[in-house]
Amino acid sequence: MKGRIHSIETMGLVDGPGIRFVAFFQGCDLRCAYCHNPDTWSMNGGKECSALELFEKVKRFKPYFERSGGGVTCSGGEPLLQPEFLIEFLKLCKSEGIHTALDTAGFGKGDYEEILRHVDLVMLDIKHSNENGYKSLAGMGMDRFDEFSRALDASNANVWIRHVVVPGITDSKEHIKRVKTIARGFKNLKKIELLPYHKLGVQKYKSMGIEYRLEGVQPMCEKKVSEMERLINAV
Repeated sequence: MKGRIHSIETMGLVDGPGIRFVAFFQGCDLRCAYCHNPDTWSMNGGKECSALELFEKVKRFKPYFERSGGGVTCSGGEPLLQPEFLIEFLKLCKSEGIHTALDTAGFGKGDYEEILRHVDLVMLDIKHSNENGYKSLAGMGMDRFDEFSRALDASNANVWIRHVVVPGITDSKEHIKRVKTIARGFKNLKKIELLPYHKLGVQKYKSMGIEYRLEGVQPMCEKKVSEMERLINAV
């Protein structure tokens, strides 16, 4: 089974517990206004490889990430858009007892039950708390997100919720409360992370000739986000 990988990171520190081998899958159907990797959008980009070839790279770094309680994270792009390749790769990882994590927005093509059977942790990115907000910020409604969320809640995977806080768009108390309500609906919820909006990917838009829709929006105050995070994680 062949898939397309945008890039890999062999010593990831923010993509799940411990040190992680992170495979960034190519392709994404969302067009988030703050996306810092527009070069992952096209399904024709990246490099083609087999699941076994990717796994052979993982095995070389296994002694490093295992000692830290780490493992492998499938990120993107959107890994759920390559379900057959993803399943084969996850099975290979689990055959070696490697901890697996899936970093996703939940916008895939199905086969969720089979995918989640081989995943220990799902880091689910909630783009917005309602339908209109999703369409405005990410270019799609919530139907596919809701479908994946139902499958996730029926699985045994642990859940970390992630949400990007953008000034004037997703930073109101009312909005954060709605995100909290969505997050608390998952029975295996372990953590909620609020991430401050930044502008690190703006230069990529210019080089690719793509309009950056949040031009003029300043980076989110990290102190304010920390205060919100304490609120959202309070019992």
